[in-house]
Amino acid sequence: MTLENVRYLYGRVSIDPDVCNGKPTIRGKRITVHTILDYLGAGESVSEILRQHPSLEADDIPACLAFASRLMDQRYTLRKIA
Repeated sequence: MTLENVRYLYGRVSIDPDVCNGKPTIRGKRITVHTILDYLGAGESVSEILRQHPSLEADDIPACLAFASRLMDQRYTLRKIA
């Protein structure tokens, strides 16, 4: 892993093409932002997520939400495909 390939967002979310196929992860760990958002969407509490993943820190969870919020702030265009 080279530092040139790693981008850090919110100081917690990293995107590295060599980790989890370039999906956004928490601080380079093999825990994806998508996984955390799925847990939250299923009704898991922050304390339960932290219990299941002891390498996470409490500030990692709001960073995932902030990351997702920024994605939703983008403009999207729907195209009809044959």
